[in-house]
Amino acid sequence: MKLNTMKYKYIASIALILVSFSCSDLTVLNENPNGIEAKQVNPNLILPTVLTEASKSFLNLGFGDIAGVVQHIQKDAFWGSVNDYQWSDQSWAGYYGILVNNKLLYDRSVELDMQFHQGVSLVIRAMMFALITDLWGDAPYSKALNGDLSGLENTLPAYDNQEDIYMGIIADLKKANDLLSKNAEEYIGLGDGTDLIYNNDPTKWRKMANSLLLRYYMRISPKLPDVAQIGMEEIMADQSKYPIITSSDDDATMGFAGNTPGDSWPNNTVSDPSTSNYRRIRMCETFVDRLQTLNDPRLAVWANKVEIPLVIDAGLPSGTDTIIAEIRYLSPDKVDGIPYNDDPEYVGLPVGINLPAGYNINDGADQTGGNRNVSLLNPIYREPSGDLLKVRLISASEVHFTLAEAALKGWIVGDAQQHYKEAINASFETWGISDEYATYIGQSEVSYAGTLDQILEQKWIASWTATTEAWFDYRRTGLPAFQPGPHARRPALPIRFYYMRDEINLNADNTNAAINKLDENNAYTQEDGKNSAWSKSWLIQGTGKPW
Repeated sequence: MKLNTMKYKYIASIALILVSFSCSDLTVLNENPNGIEAKQVNPNLILPTVLTEASKSFLNLGFGDIAGVVQHIQKDAFWGSVNDYQWSDQSWAGYYGILVNNKLLYDRSVELDMQFHQGVSLVIRAMMFALITDLWGDAPYSKALNGDLSGLENTLPAYDNQEDIYMGIIADLKKANDLLSKNAEEYIGLGDGTDLIYNNDPTKWRKMANSLLLRYYMRISPKLPDVAQIGMEEIMADQSKYPIITSSDDDATMGFAGNTPGDSWPNNTVSDPSTSNYRRIRMCETFVDRLQTLNDPRLAVWANKVEIPLVIDAGLPSGTDTIIAEIRYLSPDKVDGIPYNDDPEYVGLPVGINLPAGYNINDGADQTGGNRNVSLLNPIYREPSGDLLKVRLISASEVHFTLAEAALKGWIVGDAQQHYKEAINASFETWGISDEYATYIGQSEVSYAGTLDQILEQKWIASWTATTEAWFDYRRTGLPAFQPGPHARRPALPIRFYYMRDEINLNADNTNAAINKLDENNAYTQEDGKNSAWSKSWLIQGTGKPW
């Protein structure tokens, strides 16, 4: 089974109650008869919450601020963090909260010898710590998640070097590969409906672990090329020992139940009857224009045609501005000196412009997302759930693009062209348009040209709603060669998150030590200082990328 619908099974009162009384009767009185002690909880009660919250954290980035950075979307109202990178004080508390629950899942699984749960927990641990270090740089790792122990070193943990965190992530995924190498019937404690990604299929989790290894080897390749190349070669040399995701049937995805705002697709119009959250999200002009140039049929799956197209007619009397049969007719004097787009089908919102709500001569510019002259998302994104509405953690398409890049660079034995084609085909399968693949791949601009630019452009396109990887690829390579808009906060795209103020205040010594290791670029950091979204962490220091 490829997908389980998201369910929420919260743990009742998972807490350790520390009692200092010497009287045994008082100790009994301080036990919650309706709660579950952490030392007694069944891992199957924790697993669904860990999976759902971890998955939503990736979606919220890849369909939010990061989708704005890599120019898949823009917003025409309340746009600051998406269009202009107006970031500050970005908190990792939610991510560490997931890791705390995941640690309990792992510890209890070790105690009960539930090796399947251990393997799954290590995969989630690797993904969440990778996300933290990818976003911020150095971070608490080896000393993290020990807040229940005594000592300031646990409540105010030191930060690990980014390099060491990646090495720990790789070790966790290798261990997960070993733990998940048995047949399902050999594991104990598998709970019905608790594994919301792969329905208790250890082989698919194992493929996910090794596919993530490929992702993170590629991530560190500019700084640790030998480690990356040897690691990739090891995986590709023995697919029986290191199986990977090669088919879209094995994509790591999770859908939505659609019953409440918490278990529904974000920005749906059932939870938000005003529809404003849906209507504020617009296709970015950068994305729309490239998809149109490539005659990409995925555009129709992701975007809606413009509600009111513009027609500029020189034959109309001066001052004409009228709507007839859902077409807006204007005389040339009405658009003189005003940027506009009269494409009859799809109109994207330009990146980083001032007052995006008024773009394309929208007279009713306001904060409700009511511009009918710019394309909205496809109506499927109004729904709380649906076949295409899924969190996408890692896919066959991403894996094949990674292998295409590795083969192109000579890091692995393989056919870069074949991986490139399979990557695009897997994306078309994902979005239900497989029958249009042959026509698409046969076009001169899409047919394999043997360049990294082309591979990463197609990978960027395929990352729709999962754009964190496109951002991390951009940092590593400078591709695609995005340009910020005219009113963006800086003349370059951001490359990391800010350490949050609470961490700086409460864990000052350790946080400031991490900040001081960032590579400040005075041209872009400006008043931020080193703790800037434009400062380079170890991962890209000295690489000359992305700018």
